[in-house]
Amino acid sequence: MKENPLKALWREGKTAVNAWLTIPSGHAAEVMAHQGFDSVTVDTQHGMIHYDTALECLRAISTTSAVPMARVPWNEPGIIMKMLDSGALGVICPMINSPEEAAELVSNCRYAPDGNRSFGPTRVLMSVGSDYVKYSKDLVLVIGMIETQQALGNVEAIAATPGLDGLYIGPSDLSLSLGLIPHQDSREPVMVKAIDRILAAAKDNGLIAGIHNASGAYAYEMGQKGFDLVTVSNDTRLLASAASAAVSSARGIDGSGGEAVSGSTGGY
Repeated sequence: MKENPLKALWREGKTAVNAWLTIPSGHAAEVMAHQGFDSVTVDTQHGMIHYDTALECLRAISTTSAVPMARVPWNEPGIIMKMLDSGALGVICPMINSPEEAAELVSNCRYAPDGNRSFGPTRVLMSVGSDYVKYSKDLVLVIGMIETQQALGNVEAIAATPGLDGLYIGPSDLSLSLGLIPHQDSREPVMVKAIDRILAAAKDNGLIAGIHNASGAYAYEMGQKGFDLVTVSNDTRLLASAASAAVSSARGIDGSGGEAVSGSTGGY
């Protein structure tokens, strides 16, 4: 493999639909990966997934054509290295608030002379191929999350960071930082303005733009708006929603006007 398959998708002007894993189970990861998503992200920040389980999730994703990615807990070189060595072809990193932090993220994901990633591509040599190291710059997507008022103020400078591949909006943290109740699928004018600014910064610098969404309908809307990577909810919420709907159906309840589904309220 010489190029991340998502890049070919984006060259065709298509929007990649991304799955989000929070359940610490390789089997659950395999089920999600087989549902037609273009990529699947293992969430090791707010998801209940630590390294050993993340490795099993990445293995499970590799049974499909979906591109395996990981959201790391923080911009820390050790865990970024381990996720990449284990087969993640994209790193989504939270709380990138400045161009300096974005440059550090890029360095953490790249081998010398382009960065400080330590050499030891264990599993990824098997999952991708022996030419992984040669083509790693074209294989590994480096994506910084824009999710604070500080990051929004610096977004144009962050987007200009050499080697950065994309910006990803964390709408819950961003809405909280902008003085709103944390939420996704926003129609709030201040959030719409912020989303448009981040999208424009990405496009002006040739970066891909990603956003987390609560619903497939809103994700489709964001794709039509110009976003390249749209995430639909997460595995926990999708499971809870489907289970609740099945129970309601079994009880002869149509579900309209009912209580909201309880479950994970993780931050994105």
